[in-house]
Amino acid sequence: MFNLFNKRKPEPLQDVKAIREAFLTAIKQELQKLEGGEGKHIKGLSLMIACLPAERYMYESAVFAEDEARFKNEIQRIVDDFAIDLPGDWTLQVNFVEELPADAIKLNNINAALYIRTPEHVVVKKSKTAYIRTLNGDSEHVQYKISAADGKINIGRAPKVQASDGFFRINHIAFHDVSSNEANKFISRQHAHIEWDNNTGSFLLFADEGGIPPRNKVRMRSVGDHTPVKLNVAELGHTLQEGDQIILGELAVLEFSYIDSVIDNIV
Repeated sequence: MFNLFNKRKPEPLQDVKAIREAFLTAIKQELQKLEGGEGKHIKGLSLMIACLPAERYMYESAVFAEDEARFKNEIQRIVDDFAIDLPGDWTLQVNFVEELPADAIKLNNINAALYIRTPEHVVVKKSKTAYIRTLNGDSEHVQYKISAADGKINIGRAPKVQASDGFFRINHIAFHDVSSNEANKFISRQHAHIEWDNNTGSFLLFADEGGIPPRNKVRMRSVGDHTPVKLNVAELGHTLQEGDQIILGELAVLEFSYIDSVIDNIV
């Protein structure tokens, strides 16, 4: 006998066209939720895809992986048709991941998620997990994963150093003490640290003893603003936003992001 009450699971998408249509429909549904001119504040979209390895070639074809501008143009048509006021310089990132981030917007009818990037943060709701990437300098890892539960996240030269009070300090984001990289020479052993602030729901950057003039420097440069902010007071924390660059000393540069760049050697 047939069980009329048995609900069948939806069939997996079997062709490139159907996958592309599912992406565009789901993205349209999310963009249509924007109200009151919110679209003009968006810097870009990040599409995270978690498909089976055997299906990846179809998903890559669906998003035109070899021609990123083409899939962006497909989304732009939706933006234009529904008068969603995105800025002309908005960007699109597509990443394949093993597991969808919990803080991203889960898309309907397809195993993918979306980050909507704004100047203040990646999504409307800030995440308690973020990533620090080394853009210049010789650090122990290319990318570090940090979270609100980590407490004080120290940044400096060498993984373990003795502070002026005699106690040992652990640098969770550590640059190599011995390196041919010129940037490392200007990094203090106690340069800076990052902490989560519950009141603002943000990660804050602080300069430490070795990162305050007349010793070394800590500066922060935001996306779109080429004038770095100098951190001259140890007690004053500065809110980190998506894409901010942290400049240590003269040449070392770290980047703050809520988006995992999917690098293998993450701490």
